[in-house]
Amino acid sequence: MALERTLTELDHVRLLNLLRRDATGDRLPAQLQAVGDLLDACAIVPSRQVAADVVTMGSEVLVEDPQTGQRSTLTLCYPADAEPALGRVSVLSPVGAALLGLRAGGTAEWSTPTGDLKAAVVLAILFQPEASGDYAA
Repeated sequence: MALERTLTELDHVRLLNLLRRDATGDRLPAQLQAVGDLLDACAIVPSRQVAADVVTMGSEVLVEDPQTGQRSTLTLCYPADAEPALGRVSVLSPVGAALLGLRAGGTAEWSTPTGDLKAAVVLAILFQPEASGDYAA
């Protein structure tokens, strides 16, 4: 995972708390390690200063599979709000972790549970809470 990512202070704190809740001692479950690595290596900015082209929690993005050209609209959410069939992906899922903090034009890469490598290019940020003035989403 390329770790040139930007997170808001609020997203960083909330995700850190979410991971701490699921950690066993000092160890994260393997499926959460990508998010843990991201939190350790990202740039952190105040919500009011995050660029409008960055995928934050609650962002709706248009992505394209570079192999098939298939486009999808996805919304990055917390696990309790995830509904993959409706395009609402958990930040703790492989695709959600790969999208978090990317800029429009960036490529999210992740492995599926079967070990296949997948990718999606972020074509556009259709909605970002911070860009619409919601700094506490």
